[in-house]
Amino acid sequence: MKIAIAKELDAAEPRVAATPDTVKKFKALGIDVAIEPGAGLKSGLLDSDFEAVGATVSGDAVKDADVVIKVRRPQANELASYKKGAAVIAIMDPYGNEAALKTMADAGVASFAMELMPRITRAQVMDVLSSQANLAGYRAVIEAAEAFGRAFPMMMTAAGTVPAAKVFVMGVGVAGLQAIATARRLGAAVTATDVRPATKEQVESLGAKFLAVEDEEFKNAQTAGGYAKEMSKEYQAKQAALTAEHIKKQDIIITTALIPGRPAPKLVTLDMVKSMKPGSVLVDLAVERGGNVEGAKVDEIAEVNGVKIIGFTNLAGRVAASASGLYARNLQSFIETMFDKETKSLAVKWDDELIKATALTKDGAVIHPNFQPKA
Repeated sequence: MKIAIAKELDAAEPRVAATPDTVKKFKALGIDVAIEPGAGLKSGLLDSDFEAVGATVSGDAVKDADVVIKVRRPQANELASYKKGAAVIAIMDPYGNEAALKTMADAGVASFAMELMPRITRAQVMDVLSSQANLAGYRAVIEAAEAFGRAFPMMMTAAGTVPAAKVFVMGVGVAGLQAIATARRLGAAVTATDVRPATKEQVESLGAKFLAVEDEEFKNAQTAGGYAKEMSKEYQAKQAALTAEHIKKQDIIITTALIPGRPAPKLVTLDMVKSMKPGSVLVDLAVERGGNVEGAKVDEIAEVNGVKIIGFTNLAGRVAASASGLYARNLQSFIETMFDKETKSLAVKWDDELIKATALTKDGAVIHPNFQPKA
């Protein structure tokens, strides 16, 4: 069995799908590993680092590979180099990209979307959404601190007192929790909100205060899989009224609300942005899906009445070395479930719940029920 580590063609993607540590583990299983030249450079990993653990560095790395691993979904020109039947594993971004899925199906590859990994105990080590969101939440606070013209912690000096920055985190998933923890470490006074009642205890355990309209709808606002449900217009209006007053007093707001397969809910209106003090900062982690903040622009820092709105995509990629290390481990754990140790070959168990949840294409067709062409 041969695994190929493909170089990312997108200039804005600095992460890589393997590290010398995961290559070493593949080699220990008897798997051949090849990597395209320079694939790890933006994550601080040299070709020689991979060669030192037994990988082959080659421009033809993907040729004849049984498994091709990437960070981003391969484009048509990349797929032309892959052998038919190869397993291609990446963050596929399948929602709203049916044409791209058809291109992969037409190329004859078996493709797997890491972000569709089910949230079950045995898949925790493969949960790419959590591993990358954790770093995105951390980086969001770092970006906010850089753009904010004041210190985060309260400082009492002979020349006077510097008040603690007020940080409000909207959406308390993995990214939101890490944002709360990071802002608290930096000394900010933190509040947070989420539609899922289970998050209240988590927020308070990190030393932050929880803000929400706690009615009957709020008590039933979480799916069995642990994701947020889309709330009714009535609830959204009540929550917006509560948060609108709170937002006026905040220095920094970080929004992380995403619902799989849907546009990001608008949490902060332009009027709310205008109500904030000049010099305040918003960081929108959902900008790729339309954004939580009205006025956010993709990969830009927009400014409204002196308030900055940071709309950077791929915040995890701004901590590329750490993000690559975690993502590589997610991939390695998943690939091991497809590997037959007796025959040293690829043996995909198509009835495995991990495979059923993540498999997008096989034998020239889109097989995932959520993305099959509509009749």
